[in-house]
Amino acid sequence: MSGSATTRAVAVDLLPHLRRARDHIDRHYQLALDLDQLSDVAGVSKYHFARSFGAVYGEAPVRYLTRRRIERAQDLLRSANLTVTEVCMLVGFASLGSFSSRFTQLVGESPTAYRDRWAARAGPHVPGCYLFMRGVLDPASTAGSSTAGSSTAGPAARPDRAI
Repeated sequence: MSGSATTRAVAVDLLPHLRRARDHIDRHYQLALDLDQLSDVAGVSKYHFARSFGAVYGEAPVRYLTRRRIERAQDLLRSANLTVTEVCMLVGFASLGSFSSRFTQLVGESPTAYRDRWAARAGPHVPGCYLFMRGVLDPASTAGSSTAGSSTAGPAARPDRAI
């Protein structure tokens, strides 16, 4: 047998640590997460974390993060009256171009076409202004600026290390 990620056995003791990191991604997908931060959450080296995460969940942590962001973007495009750019920034992408290309790759249609297709079904939309007013969404996160001026800026918020 080869040592590929699909055939590698992962110690049972490591599973709760990997689950903790995956749950961290699920809760904080909109932040600039990097492999160092995720491996710290799991409590293992970043290389061991990346190999083990792939072996257990069938995809690299970066791919899981991207897929999670796209899934959340789909939810927002279906149910909220937000622009594609606002959705892009809310789910953690720094570039509209990379968001649109990854969305199209994973979903099979552009974010605008996806939103328009769902809008044509005449489903109820939550007005974007209401979401911002109620604090569900942070309007500063749609401005496209980094979080350098916010109190949450730290090593994970550095754009040079973001995934």
